[in-house]
Amino acid sequence: MSEAYGENADPLSGAQRRVRRSPLLFTTPLVLLGLLTALLVWETIRVNTTAGARTEWPWRLELIDAQVLGSLLAVSLGAVLARAQYARTVRPYLGWRAAWTTGLLAAEAPAWRVGILNGGQHMAVIESWDTRVVMQGADDSADAQWNSVSGTVAELTEAGFTVGEDFRLIEFGAGFPLMGAVGGHETVLMGAFSELFAQRVQSLYVRVRVTDVVGDTHERTLDCMKSVWTDRAAPAG
Repeated sequence: MSEAYGENADPLSGAQRRVRRSPLLFTTPLVLLGLLTALLVWETIRVNTTAGARTEWPWRLELIDAQVLGSLLAVSLGAVLARAQYARTVRPYLGWRAAWTTGLLAAEAPAWRVGILNGGQHMAVIESWDTRVVMQGADDSADAQWNSVSGTVAELTEAGFTVGEDFRLIEFGAGFPLMGAVGGHETVLMGAFSELFAQRVQSLYVRVRVTDVVGDTHERTLDCMKSVWTDRAAPAG
């Protein structure tokens, strides 16, 4: 399951968004392009002044030959466009899959299994992995505090859930690779949740940030409880 990509999407909408571009591979070429454009404008104005004016300051200042400058500008513009196209090609597409299954929790009880995958063509590396739980009837605000997996596990334990019996929640450290097409779009287990857990928990958000091969950072927030009762009737309370 996946959502549309968006730069300014609501963090809880499920849409993937780019949160940061690589300063070295994105900002630097644009700064160079802007500098070369400014130099070309200067040389264009300077060569169109009178010969007498070009003997006086500042019009006598010749920074670089206009033809060479035009060639450099064309190369720089081509590099910026090529980088933009390549960034779209290697951009990760984070998605999730979920289904009811058995064997992930104690006593072979039915469990809602949720996994994450990278549908892009290239590998992405996890930068951060945060979670947030919203119990039934609680306020589901985008401004609520995020927690580590261990912190969320402690919160759920305090709420009366048992690890391994009611839920399993997997933690991914920085640097964990999510393989793309080369890796066969492997779905990696994020967590498993019992029927009781699905009844009592409204949402369990996972906010994952990854860095792609050109250094851009992408973020997507996944709700592990989304569509939990789509193809299965909820047990009577």
